[in-house]
Amino acid sequence: MREGRAGSHARPGPNSMIELTRLNGKAFTLNALYIETVESFPDTTITLTTGTKFIVLESEDEVRQKVTAFYNNIQILSNPHLRGEKDEE
Repeated sequence: MREGRAGSHARPGPNSMIELTRLNGKAFTLNALYIETVESFPDTTITLTTGTKFIVLESEDEVRQKVTAFYNNIQILSNPHLRGEKDEE
């Protein structure tokens, strides 16, 4: 097995994606950056930016919490520009 050099793309770790459960009970992981919408019909339906849809057992609120935790983990919410805030001058 080759070791990657610094800055190379590593395989996602356990906290780099969110784990969800399909209606059949099978767990899968999803990159939250690709989520466009999360809706309840009443089943929770996740639509990706690609148009792909996933129906999951988790509630809309549970998915929202997992996405927020994912964003905090990758520190995307720590950047004021990504949060839509302006610099104070």
